This record gives sequence, C-alpha cells and structure tokens, in this order.
Amino acid sequence: MSVDYEAAARELTDARESGKPCPPLRGRLLPEGDVTSAYLVQQLQVREWLRRGHRRIGAKIGLTSRAVQESFGVYQPDFGVLTEEMAVPDGVEVPLDRLLQPRVEAEIAFVLGTDLPDERITTADLTRAVDHLLPAIEIVDSRIAGWDISIVDTVADNASSGLFVLGTTPHRLADVDLRLAGMVLEHAGEPVSVGAGAACLGNPLHALAWLAQTLARSGDPLRAGDVVLSGALGPMVPVTPGAAYEARISGLGSVRTCFTKDGDQ
Repeated sequence: MSVDYEAAARELTDARESGKPCPPLRGRLLPEGDVTSAYLVQQLQVREWLRRGHRRIGAKIGLTSRAVQESFGVYQPDFGVLTEEMAVPDGVEVPLDRLLQPRVEAEIAFVLGTDLPDERITTADLTRAVDHLLPAIEIVDSRIAGWDISIVDTVADNASSGLFVLGTTPHRLADVDLRLAGMVLEHAGEPVSVGAGAACLGNPLHALAWLAQTLARSGDPLRAGDVVLSGALGPMVPVTPGAAYEARISGLGSVRTCFTKDGDQ
C-alpha cells in the first residue's frame, strides 16, 4: 500500500483540535506493523508544534510492560515528545475539553542534569546524568477512536501522549530503590491501580537507558534539563469526570491531579 504520512498527521491533528477521534491509521494510511513510518508521522506533528512556538522539554516512554508489549506483538518500548504545553501543575484542575479519551497512570520521572549524546551508555553514565527524580501522573490520551490502537497507531499519535503532572519535591536517584519502589494510585481514597518499579522493563532505569540509546542513535539525544516519563508502574485507569487522583510512590512522595466535570470549563 502507498503511505501517506501527511494525511495521517493531518487526521491526528484534526482529531486533537476538533475533539473528535479519527479511525485507526493502520491498514488505511499506514501499513500494519510499519513503526518507522509511524515515527515519521509523529515527527511531522512535532515539527508543526515547534513551528507554532511550542517548547520541547523531554520525552515519554511507553510500552514498558512486558504484558502490554505482548498484546501489541512488539518487544521493545516506544517513545513520544513532551512539550511545555503538556505540563500541568501538581493538584491543578484539568479541563476535560483539553482531552479526548483520557486515562491516568503513575510513573517515575527523571530530570537530567547533563546531556546523553552517546548511544554506548553505561549504568554509571545514566546515574551521573540524572539530576533528580519526581513522582508523576501521565494523563495519556488517544486521538484514535475507542482506543482501537496498534503499535503503528500509538507511535504515530506521539505515543498516545496527553498531559502530565510532576510532583514538587525532588529526590536523589541514590536514595530510591527504583526496582522495588511501590506505587498506589487512588481515586476517592480507594486504590484503582497498584504496581512497582519492576513493572517498567524490570527497572525504570532500564527504560531510560533504552530511550537514551535510541535517541542518541537518531542524532537527537536527550539533553540536560529534559524530563523523561519512564513508563507506567501499574495499569492505566480511565478518567472519571470530576474525579481527583493521587499517586504515591515509595521514596518519592505523592502527586495529584483532578478533572472538571463534563461541560465545565
């Protein structure tokens, strides 16, 4: 089949701006399983955001759960771009009309203190590069109707990115056992998702290593100051209008987000 990168990017942009999801891209505008083409579509959208004055501030990693990878038939994570416009302050209410089909998941965020330009990277390089950690809630979203996504759809759609919320108290990497860091995500005081660092490629630091190597190989490496959302520590949860969610991660504290009710601005 012929590949129409610009048409795919245009459909995703129209869905984002209109609030009306589009049909899946796979098998229609992009070939099934063609992840390379999907990243090209992602890049077209990112270039347009930057042209409009958005500021790139980092990246997010997805598909870090082995079970989720197997459901997509892939055996590596994916990534998307974070911009300043996606950041929401801790505890601030999020208007639902900014999103289409939001879900929330708790993650560990890395904030880098130095560049990571070399694809041959060691654990020592990573630990030196990380300035601090923060608890995070990623508000994932999909421009694809009904979350009917494959690896091609989600990569083209900037790894199903939406918004993100960071906690406000930084922690040193040396002070946290990332693999064993337990997570509880609560709604109305009840746990709705639980997990631990080991759910993220065995250790969130492994996810950071994968991203650093992948981006260095592409010639667009991670830079000092970048925020990296390293991947979900537990199952993502559909957002209930008017609800508040709080994530607590061992050694990192908590982070909170809440949403308007349907129709509220």
